[in-house]
Amino acid sequence: QVQPVESGGGSVQAGGSLQLSCAASAYTASSYSYAWFRQTPGNEREGVACIDIYAHTAYATSVKGRFTISQDNAKNTLYLQMNNLKPEDTAMYYCAAAVSSWCSLWTSFYNYWGQGTQVTVSS
Repeated sequence: QVQPVESGGGSVQAGGSLQLSCAASAYTASSYSYAWFRQTPGNEREGVACIDIYAHTAYATSVKGRFTISQDNAKNTLYLQMNNLKPEDTAMYYCAAAVSSWCSLWTSFYNYWGQGTQVTVSS
């Protein structure tokens, strides 16, 4: 069973960069697909990026070209590199895992969730 733990959040000015990490116990790239989600108060959690067991990726339109999801199997870690950050990227970011060969940006697809890490982008 995977237990994701996020880190790397913080405050940054618009145009800056941050890298989020997700360390997952029992992380297995061959068995699980992974994703990053984000949520702001009063809004639903939205999918940002996902990666499947074949390392195929998918992105929300709002972050395509700015964010990159990747994984380091040797370190059992998932990453989200966020460049050219905008104030509208401000949110709590969550790592999620699913026992599946393919990935999705739907929240209901995932069984395992981390506690989240806050990202704040100031203008």
